[in-house]
Amino acid sequence: MYQTEREEVARFMRRLYRQKLTTTGGGNISCRTADGNIVITASGSDKAEQSADTVGVITPEGKSLTPDLKLSIETGMHLAIYAVRPDISAIVHAHPVTASLFSAARNIPLNLHLTAEAYAIAEKAVRIPYALMGTEALARLAAEHLQNADCGLLENHGVIALGKSLLAAFDKMEVLENAAQQTLMAQTIPCTPLSAEQLREIDILTGRLKA
Repeated sequence: MYQTEREEVARFMRRLYRQKLTTTGGGNISCRTADGNIVITASGSDKAEQSADTVGVITPEGKSLTPDLKLSIETGMHLAIYAVRPDISAIVHAHPVTASLFSAARNIPLNLHLTAEAYAIAEKAVRIPYALMGTEALARLAAEHLQNADCGLLENHGVIALGKSLLAAFDKMEVLENAAQQTLMAQTIPCTPLSAEQLREIDILTGRLKA
């Protein structure tokens, strides 16, 4: 059942761990299937050793089609986001060190205007107010704040990225971590961010704005 999709989710989770974007037990990845169900990583599984057998399947209403697996603690958050974002097909939630640091930094925003790549791919990272992990409150807040954004900083928790594909969501996660490292370094190295006109040019190039 959904063997291809489950293996793809497992492959990206192994890659997420290999890139040091999450810990052995942290983070979760999901994707939407063609018929609307969701495949999502299971809880308590080694992120470095993921396989199709460690990825579960759930309906949009929350019914598990793989009852032998304990689904991710953040399954509710994934489902809530998919419910308000019919345009996306994948979600990556992880705890990259530097970007997660910015999730706890109230006075220094993550700057996505330092490089063209960061702005083109991630555009903006909304701040999602703190709620205990795995709760309905966190699911509600994440869905609310990600209605018009693909990237978010979960306060004092981690990072989340949405995409039309697993590759797109993963790309945004990597770019967010790179941007966080650049923002941190920019505190000691004088930098010139992209101008308003340069940002507008990128918006036109990416199709976010008509010329």
